Amino acid sequence: MENRSAQHHKERLTEAIKEELVTIIAGELSDPRIGLVTINEVLMAPGGKSARIYVAVEGDEREQKAAVAALNDAVGYIRHQLSETLSLRVAPDLHFVHDSSGKYGERIDELLDRIEKQNKKIKK
Repeated sequence: MENRSAQHHKERLTEAIKEELVTIIAGELSDPRIGLVTINEVLMAPGGKSARIYVAVEGDEREQKAAVAALNDAVGYIRHQLSETLSLRVAPDLHFVHDSSGKYGERIDELLDRIEKQNKKIKK
């Protein structure tokens, strides 16, 4: 179990990495495969040597896969930028993963709306 200060440091670093990734992806990457990308979550490994970045990508499934592949192709550049900007001796290994939880959330909301409408009809 990590002590409190180490846990706090890890949380601060994770948040700093997330903010910097937003800046790098939005402004510095010029790969045309990368469209509108939203970083939903950054999960750091317990030792801090690797991070899994969950991204939501606008577009169809082919465009989403292409964008995630482009981000994974640019990992070297992104790690270099992170280490320079955040003054890290070694930036964590980055693994970009498509996050489809937003679609699941939308589907759940849609189903809940249907149930609510059906309940209103039954009460009338």
